[in-house]
Amino acid sequence: MRIWIDADACPNVIKEILFRAAERVKVSTTLVANQLIRTPPSQYIRAVQVSGGFDVADNYIVAQLQAGDLVITADIPLADAVIAKQGHALNPRGEFYTPENIKQRLAMRDFMDQLRGSGIQTGGPAALNQSDQRAFANRLDAFLAKHARP
Repeated sequence: MRIWIDADACPNVIKEILFRAAERVKVSTTLVANQLIRTPPSQYIRAVQVSGGFDVADNYIVAQLQAGDLVITADIPLADAVIAKQGHALNPRGEFYTPENIKQRLAMRDFMDQLRGSGIQTGGPAALNQSDQRAFANRLDAFLAKHARP
């Protein structure tokens, strides 16, 4: 099992939680981004810089992903592709995307895109708060306790 991070938009505080978890459970963790991402020195953590462009990082993650891997992303289409490959997708707020909820989330995302496209201001997500960070850390820890092999 590996952890893949859609790193371009992943909050730094979430990356720090992931760095600590990678060291603690000794799980290979790869950050994928269009830009250079700094990582701590570790045999378990690496960064891959892909070329710029629409969905290049997402496509790289999906191409490398194996069934059972964990992907950290807030990107719903990426989460859908991860689930289709029998991977696990967790967003930075600690919510797992599942086969049961992903289609509804895609439909809502598309609806909101249509609203924005017609000029309606929909606002963005609320800022990541302490509760979100705890939820993420707790869900990550529970997942790793169940799936990571030390």
